[in-house]
Amino acid sequence: MSVISHITLGTNDPERAARFHDAVLGVLGFIRLEKPPGKPPAYEKGGMPTIYLYRPEDGRPATWGNGTHVAFLAETREAVRQFHAAALRLGGLCEGPPGLRPHYGDSYYAAYVRDPDGNKLQAVCYAPEAQ
Repeated sequence: MSVISHITLGTNDPERAARFHDAVLGVLGFIRLEKPPGKPPAYEKGGMPTIYLYRPEDGRPATWGNGTHVAFLAETREAVRQFHAAALRLGGLCEGPPGLRPHYGDSYYAAYVRDPDGNKLQAVCYAPEAQ
């Protein structure tokens, strides 16, 4: 069981954010949850944590936190590469291409992107085998 219930990412355009996250989180095995019309997009991978995409409640524009990011576990290095490619194809920005990060561990393979709202996302695979 996860110790995290949910993660909320701010967005200024829920439809655009949903298209981006459908593909980018989809390659990692997340599915968009069925929600009533008007509710924000939400994603899960076999249960919690749930990832929500919300417009800020205070009415001000959504912004990203400098130094903040959400890391998603990828089962394979290929999934990390697909995550990164999907993000770039859908308007995301590269914050670090797929590759080993030996300063975090011998088999730490990751990629970093920013979604169209500027939220920093990471996919990481800890599998030691080369893929």
